[in-house]
Amino acid sequence: MSSRTSPVSRTITIRRAVARDARRLTRLVRGSGAYKGEYAAAVAGYRVGPDYIEAHRTFVAVGVDEQGDRVLGFYSLVLAPPELDLLFVADEAQGRGIGRLLVEHMQAEARAAGLDRVKVVSHVPAEDFYHRVGAVRTGTALANPPAVPWDRPEFEFRIPPE
Repeated sequence: MSSRTSPVSRTITIRRAVARDARRLTRLVRGSGAYKGEYAAAVAGYRVGPDYIEAHRTFVAVGVDEQGDRVLGFYSLVLAPPELDLLFVADEAQGRGIGRLLVEHMQAEARAAGLDRVKVVSHVPAEDFYHRVGAVRTGTALANPPAVPWDRPEFEFRIPPE
């Protein structure tokens, strides 16, 4: 599934990320309100480079406004071992169903790749989101100082066959 128009808004499309998206994705990660304060260290200096985009199934949710195409969110699916590595929605776009749309797209991609489950190590403030979109809590990823000095919830999306 390379592109799809969202039922949330006809102007939101999910497409495969390309190298020229790298800077926008990096800005989205570093500027995330969910990583302010005590969590800032986790994304300080983080970079989503063209090499990362090429190595993983990375998709962006794009909206069209008066300035043109705008990246509203993105995710990255790693196939082996199956993991949702990154999922971010721009702060100003949250609450509009874009995160749910990205998760649904990820599940379709996982199914197409023959996966039956996808692991997620969640950011603590995103725990409720993952519950709402159907992920099942499976455990806890222990802190890994200095980059991640707190424990994080682990989830799993179960991918039923079509």
